[in-house]
Amino acid sequence: MARRLVAISLALLAAGCALGPNYKRPAVPVPPTWREIPTAEATSLANSSWWELLDDPQLQELIKVALVENKDLKIAVERIEEARARYGFTKADLWPKVDLNGTAGRLRFNAGSLLHTPEGDQTAAAEGTETSIYAVSADVSWELDFFGRIRRASEAQNALFLGTEEARRSAVLALVADVARAYFELRDFDRRLEVARRTIESRREYVQFAKDRFEGGITAEIDFRQAEAELRRVETVVFDLERLIALKENELSVLLGRNPGPMLRGRSLDEQRLPATVPAGLPSALLDRRPDIREAEQTLAAATANIGEAKALLFPRIALTGSYGFASTDFDTLFEGPSKSWNIIGNLLQPIFHAGKNKRRVEITESRQRQMLYTYERTILQAFRETEDALVSYRKIGEQRQAQADRVGAERKVLELAELRYRGGVAAYLEVLDAQRSLFDAELDEAQTIGGHLVSLVRLYKALGGGWPPEATPAAEATPQ
Repeated sequence: MARRLVAISLALLAAGCALGPNYKRPAVPVPPTWREIPTAEATSLANSSWWELLDDPQLQELIKVALVENKDLKIAVERIEEARARYGFTKADLWPKVDLNGTAGRLRFNAGSLLHTPEGDQTAAAEGTETSIYAVSADVSWELDFFGRIRRASEAQNALFLGTEEARRSAVLALVADVARAYFELRDFDRRLEVARRTIESRREYVQFAKDRFEGGITAEIDFRQAEAELRRVETVVFDLERLIALKENELSVLLGRNPGPMLRGRSLDEQRLPATVPAGLPSALLDRRPDIREAEQTLAAATANIGEAKALLFPRIALTGSYGFASTDFDTLFEGPSKSWNIIGNLLQPIFHAGKNKRRVEITESRQRQMLYTYERTILQAFRETEDALVSYRKIGEQRQAQADRVGAERKVLELAELRYRGGVAAYLEVLDAQRSLFDAELDEAQTIGGHLVSLVRLYKALGGGWPPEATPAAEATPQ
């Protein structure tokens, strides 16, 4: 009888259906090409590994340290482990639960019956009864997932687990980009500080030169004071750049999981190499490449599965419970034949009236699923925007970089001519001063533009989802081990 009941239960479970919609990737409008690159191409800069794109050995070493020690990345890894455990915790409900139950003790029952005397009086019994009890049993309970409640819950947890994997990828990509960005910004400040310190030496020479001319009665005191004021202006720039360098080193230290401190340098700003071409690939590839989009899709898949879980609670919950063991009042006869006991019980729970609570639960999950759908679509739009912004920034800053280099060359020529005119006595020092200021500002802007060009490359790499090849893996398909 017991075997027949178990066989029937397995057949019902196999024939059971999972309620609710199955997840299918929603259709979203995708542009055929990029705005900045009208010609479609399949190759992408994102196919390159970060160590190929960022070939500064010191920068590579910093990134390697960050990938091991960064605290945000460690948190992302632990969230994966938590999600893996949650998936296993939920999936365990698909299987029978077996427990061993043991009981041993002594009981006393007070007599509560009335005794009838021959004279017809009723007298309460004063004596009680004591007995021992011993029992050992194996208890089994199993909820038959006939309507797919547990399967849908497991499906949702699996999708959330895959989402944490994508969140880790997103954290890795963001960390690589942040370390590279901070490093290039640091080298930008280093370059500007070098320009400022070199300019200070030049300004000191001019201060002494203007002072000698003033004391010799050749020029008025104003030339000397203007040269001195310009020297102090450049010194304030140096102090500010030293402050920015310390702050940037502190930022890099935290990204590397270290206490704030100085940072080793590698190649200078001018020695950093840029790729000859930066192909962007097809816009549609972002759906399978960018980890934040893939994470949003897994969250949407989990919300879809939750609808089926909620709908299953509208239908009966069928469970089997059974027990097999021994019970006796004498320990010596506990495991003998007459002490054997067993039972198999089927339970069915059908919700009848819960004041609409179960229906509201379904409506809640459906609303959450729509919210996740809109979040997924918003993530895609944001990804397209970030990529378009990065493409135009990289191209325009590259053009700006060339213009800045030409500007510096022109400003140097202007200063050279102004100095000749001043030393020849045909121009006032104010002309030299303006030329000096213009050249100094141009050199600072050039360093900032070179650093910005490198940073724009990093942002483009991040926007394209660099680091992993595109994988068209349907959501909630993989299973954690």
